Amino acid sequence: MKKFLTNIELFLKGSDFYRGLKITFAVLIPLIAFNFIGYFEFAPAIVIGAFLNAPGDIAGSIKRKVNAILISIGLTMLITAVILFLKPYLPLLVVALAVISFVVSFISIYGFRASLVSFSGLLAMVLAFAIEKKTAQEIFIHIGLMGIGGFWYLLVSFLFQKLAPKKEENQLLSDTLLLIGDYLKLRARLLTKSSKREELIQKTFVLQTQINEKHETLREVLFTGRKRSGRSHYDEKQVLIFISSVNIFELIEAKHLDYNELDRLFGNNKKHLKAAKKLNTVMGNHLIKLSELLIQNDELPNRDNLLKALANGRQAITDYVNDVKLPKALEGSLLLRNHYDYQELLLEEIRSIRRVMANVQHASKVSLKRQDAKQFLTLQEYRFNVILQNLSFNSTLFSHALRFTVAIVFAFILGTVFNIHNTYWILLTIIVIMRPNYGLTKERSKDRIIGTLIGSAFAIGIVLITQNIMVYGVLAIISLTLTFALIQQNYKSGAAFLTINIIFVYSLMNPNTFEVIQYRIIDTIIGAGIAVIANYFLWPCWESNNLKDVLLSTIQKNKVYLLATKDLYHEKNENQLAYKIARKEVFLAISNLNAAFQRLTQDPKSKQKEFQLIYNLVTLNQTMVSAIASIGSFILNHNTTKASEEFDAVLLHIVDNLHQSCKVLEGTVPENSLDKKSIIRAEESLLRAYQNLSCLRDKDIQDGNTEIDTDTLNQLQEAYLISNQLIWLKTLSENLKKATKQYKMVLDGVES
Repeated sequence: MKKFLTNIELFLKGSDFYRGLKITFAVLIPLIAFNFIGYFEFAPAIVIGAFLNAPGDIAGSIKRKVNAILISIGLTMLITAVILFLKPYLPLLVVALAVISFVVSFISIYGFRASLVSFSGLLAMVLAFAIEKKTAQEIFIHIGLMGIGGFWYLLVSFLFQKLAPKKEENQLLSDTLLLIGDYLKLRARLLTKSSKREELIQKTFVLQTQINEKHETLREVLFTGRKRSGRSHYDEKQVLIFISSVNIFELIEAKHLDYNELDRLFGNNKKHLKAAKKLNTVMGNHLIKLSELLIQNDELPNRDNLLKALANGRQAITDYVNDVKLPKALEGSLLLRNHYDYQELLLEEIRSIRRVMANVQHASKVSLKRQDAKQFLTLQEYRFNVILQNLSFNSTLFSHALRFTVAIVFAFILGTVFNIHNTYWILLTIIVIMRPNYGLTKERSKDRIIGTLIGSAFAIGIVLITQNIMVYGVLAIISLTLTFALIQQNYKSGAAFLTINIIFVYSLMNPNTFEVIQYRIIDTIIGAGIAVIANYFLWPCWESNNLKDVLLSTIQKNKVYLLATKDLYHEKNENQLAYKIARKEVFLAISNLNAAFQRLTQDPKSKQKEFQLIYNLVTLNQTMVSAIASIGSFILNHNTTKASEEFDAVLLHIVDNLHQSCKVLEGTVPENSLDKKSIIRAEESLLRAYQNLSCLRDKDIQDGNTEIDTDTLNQLQEAYLISNQLIWLKTLSENLKKATKQYKMVLDGVES
């Protein structure tokens, strides 16, 4: 019960509910004001203008928000005018419907914010069919009032931003810490759940993608919003929490262990790993609690359980050595020690977040330079040639725009020929649920239908209980707020409240509520059916055929990241910024690859060609990122020795393997690789360096010197981690090269 009440509190204090209140306010005030002054007939057009231009108002820089809303205002006015003027001319109306559907849906190529502006335009197109204006004067007045409504919403958005200027940023930071906490707990389970690793690894793909999306939005919000005159204390705190969240994410990524090696060292009995697992779980739960406190503004939780779990993790290493005995326990103890060091670093980042949230003095000092911060931003390309590059069936969004246009035109003609009541509801359903890939469209169709049925059942229950218009009005207002609060979090719930809102709004104008419910259900089912069928049969974009570019980008970014890690090892102070930028880029690339794989799993089984091969390619790239991050994280957080020539030789061989994989995907003949004999010698030399240190340690133990000094321990850890991770990376890169050749052969077979 306590957890349920906490979730309710978080929802009511969160930015999603605040957004729902903002849109409800923007819609209700014109209705109330114009009714009060006796000009209610002008209010609906203003309300439509405000409603249509709300989608582009998402988290991000103020400049981009304003630009999106202004473009949306112009687009919605233009589209509404075209539809209203062409209504009497059916052939021209169908042509306009097709052109608008294709052009406006194609705008999505310019990114997520552009896709929301596109949605506003398409929504305006559909709602125009519900508007009855006969003369040119009436149409122009309606369009003008819509424009006023759009600017009214912009004013409301500024007002709500001033009332709670940091609500969006806090929500994003809260969501990020929550996701990272869940991710850390999931990685804890991977330590011991050997039978469920494949299933758990697939879950990590989803979380990685979500975390990277949050980090990208936070970069835009926190870095583009920086003023030349400096930031406030609160801004500094948010940036510090963000930086710590990025560091935590990289540390977690850096510990994607070689689970085969883990099983070899610890066998089926994982008792010595339980303390490490427990520490990860405790830290994950602590991050989740901190995420809640960013919204609740409550007191920080006690840190004693963190310190206790850390002490138990350290003791577990001693217990392992005592049970297995040195020197047999040396390799396993080094693995546990490296893992413990990583957990210690994680805990330090969590404590940094705690200090910031507790307003500890001097906790808000950020050394990131303005110019450096800009390099971490991913800028959207808005040039015209982006359109030209996507004008082919090789573009997923081009195929989607064409498919969407056919579905819209077919639905409109179907509704016109059979005189279906409220045809625009069918069009609205298609606009809301149809997505570029089949799996998401099918999922949204299911959620839409279930949400509509739930909302209709609730509305029927209310109608059977009472026919009170005041009750209908209150429920229409509440459901409108909850619709916009939930539509992004839980589409099924959002669809249910949207249905409730539409039914009660119509009920205020039409006493036959059951007729409204009936048509609402029928039109939703028809629209969903058309969307799913169109996605399956019209120029379908099966993910197995569209992975090549995403895969190529990921391998290229991996290569850059590996070279940046090499430079970091040679000159840590000079190359940290380049390393962190390369890290950010590869994390985004692997996030895109994970997202593509998730879309593949949503496709019909018959269309998931070479699923296991693609899964292998995704996991190989993912594991390579983690192995590289493991080396980079160790270098950043430890005093290291000078990078050896053998390290460079093996690393460049790995880079060469990645380069050849890229060439294979590009369809060119790979160049000859480096001298294999010299690589083998370098590999043996790396192993020998660790073995020599290990033998010296064994001799000390035999002489009775069981205690180890810090320098010797650091050298052993470095030699063990660098040699093992680098040789593991070499194996991974060779396996990736083989898998890439197989994948290219499959692609060539499909194309031929």
